[in-house]
Amino acid sequence: MASIPDFEIAETGISKDNSAEAEQFKIRVDEIFQKVDELEQKVNEVEQFNLNSSKKQQSSSKGSSMGKERDKGRQVPSIKKQQQDASRREAAAAKRMQELMRQFGTIITQHKWAWPFMQPVDVKGLGLHDYYEIIEKPMDFSTIKNQMEAKDGTGYKNVRDICADVRLVFNNAMKYNDEGSDVHLMAKTLLEKFEEKWQLLLPKVTEEERRRDEEEAEAQLDMQLVREAAHAKVVRDLCNELYEVDTHLEHLRETVVQKCRKMSTEEKRNLGTAIARLSMEDLNKALEIIAQSNPAFQAMAEEVEIDIDAQSESTLWRLKFFVKDALELQSRSAMSTGGNNNYNNKRKKEICDAIAKTAKKKSKKTSS
Repeated sequence: MASIPDFEIAETGISKDNSAEAEQFKIRVDEIFQKVDELEQKVNEVEQFNLNSSKKQQSSSKGSSMGKERDKGRQVPSIKKQQQDASRREAAAAKRMQELMRQFGTIITQHKWAWPFMQPVDVKGLGLHDYYEIIEKPMDFSTIKNQMEAKDGTGYKNVRDICADVRLVFNNAMKYNDEGSDVHLMAKTLLEKFEEKWQLLLPKVTEEERRRDEEEAEAQLDMQLVREAAHAKVVRDLCNELYEVDTHLEHLRETVVQKCRKMSTEEKRNLGTAIARLSMEDLNKALEIIAQSNPAFQAMAEEVEIDIDAQSESTLWRLKFFVKDALELQSRSAMSTGGNNNYNNKRKKEICDAIAKTAKKKSKKTSS
């Protein structure tokens, strides 16, 4: 993005008669700064989304290539369609689960020995004072039935939970009652018969769980695709906004440059000196500014000769704006040295020598 020109009326040479116009420029710059802050927040959101997506892709990298190929051609559903599909899936799954529970209910209640376990143990009536010390979680078939028929969302979510409670009924009875007692024998016998019938029902339960897992995975994929589509739109909009801000800045910068007076010889000499103080990175950017208005200028050539006097006024003022900002930034933060420091210093010295050499030639021509 183009750098925002930080200009002062006296520095740029805009006359005091145009101070009101300069003030308008400053207002426009403030508006751009506000817009940039908003865009920066959006960029942070995009980066966070990309980071989260990257983590999810890494965690799901074990998925088959066939599944990935299938996902590529998958159409992105709308949020409304997703909600409708989710409602249909949940209704169908609930209906299938209710049927399994109905079948399970017959397993529980049909046997003639089930009667001792149909209601909660009458602890007080039977004088079982130590019952709650031995049995941590009482359970009975009527409680299981109520849970199966609950409509308020507090009921069982799957058949395995029912199975666990049925086992708990019989295990509680065997735990509290002596091994030779009738209740212990009835509980043990019913538990064995229950396990036999459970094994017959288990394939249906497993198939239903597999189906629900697949549907849940499909729903998650659809949701991810919707999020990615929304994210892609945010990125496109962000790119457009960045382009608009960049265009606005470029127009504003050119307008400011056009309002500037002609740079004096001393100012040009000071500019050349200031350029020599730039870091290697900023120095390359300064060369790029020169190249923008002079296509023949080879900014990356091994030998660079810069003639400050030959530059257009707009290029000179653009350089002045850039150099001023760059040097202020340099003064606020210490430059870090890297592995290419020797090369950078050599390159910088060559360019600075070229500026000085050109300035010396101009000085000799003037004196002669």
